[in-house]
Amino acid sequence: MNEIKLLPQTQIKMTQPNPSDGKKPLTEKELSRIDAAAQDFEAVYLTEMLRPMFEETNKPDPMFGGGKGEEIFNGMMLDEYGKIMARAGGVGIAQYVKSEMIKIQQEAQKQ
Repeated sequence: MNEIKLLPQTQIKMTQPNPSDGKKPLTEKELSRIDAAAQDFEAVYLTEMLRPMFEETNKPDPMFGGGKGEEIFNGMMLDEYGKIMARAGGVGIAQYVKSEMIKIQQEAQKQ
């Protein structure tokens, strides 16, 4: 059984089902796809949390900046910031999403 340690008061247990439960264990490929989806979800969440902050602080230079190109690239930069933060551990949302996705997948396989 793998344990994910978060804050001292919080723990998530990732368990694979017992064969006697009627649930079959998830494959490594399924687990890696779930992990990637959870990390992508956290990256999108973090990007959206950063967006209002950068709208105020990242104003274009009036002499040399501005325009549609800068707006587009600022959005792309924020997307990358969100991905980097999620890869570095983020704020822990991906762990909870992954745990719930595993439960949902196992219940779907049970039926």
